[in-house]
Amino acid sequence: MKLSKLFAIASAAVLVVACGSPKVEGSKEVRDLLPTKGQVDTTSYLLGVNFGLVITQNGFGDLNMAQLEKGMKDALNAKEGQPMDSAFVKQFKIDPSDMNMIINEYLGKRMAYEGALNKEKGDKFRKDFYVKNSADSTASGIVYLIQDSGSEVHAVSDKDTVKVNYRGTLIDGKEFDKNEGISFPLNRVIKGWTEGMKLVGEGGKLTLVIPAYLAYGERGPRNIGANSTLIFDVDLLEVHPFVEKEAEPVKKK
Repeated sequence: MKLSKLFAIASAAVLVVACGSPKVEGSKEVRDLLPTKGQVDTTSYLLGVNFGLVITQNGFGDLNMAQLEKGMKDALNAKEGQPMDSAFVKQFKIDPSDMNMIINEYLGKRMAYEGALNKEKGDKFRKDFYVKNSADSTASGIVYLIQDSGSEVHAVSDKDTVKVNYRGTLIDGKEFDKNEGISFPLNRVIKGWTEGMKLVGEGGKLTLVIPAYLAYGERGPRNIGANSTLIFDVDLLEVHPFVEKEAEPVKKK
């Protein structure tokens, strides 16, 4: 979910909560139309789950839970008013209309920190892997370990297609991707794969340790993270050289 959309929803949620729950009024027949206590408890729990998932899935990191609780209580206790007018926002410690700006700045710093930390750890991991395994490296920065060099049939062109089994992990061992018998042209994958698949022949096996700048860089998806070094264990099953299609002869009129 885009941050702008996320915080628009969050802002709306604060305003809804801020209106508070009206006093239970009406006859018994009318009051019986309200949700049961069990439904209130279940919905309350699931709203808590939803807020928790928003926090974890969007990289908020460790938050001050006391301040989080205080903000929710302030919203619940706020008197009704026009959304974000001067009288309404004065009821809060911090102006809620600044929510998007403040949270985006916070998340920007979190992302910068995580990216720098991932790069630092990844660089160290590649150096340690290189030494510990007596591995090889390319001029571009890929560290690799060949278990089986395979046949003399190699991918040469970036347009060549390879068929592989592979498993992708992060430096902490967490698996983020796995496939068997999948085929793709080498110009349709990350740069580290394009280069790495040319290091062994058909039937070969190797481990690639790919630096972030040859993978997803700062735009790593959430399950991978910014500036993450990636490890791939690959079996190169088949190599299919790219063949240019012959131009069709021009038909005579």
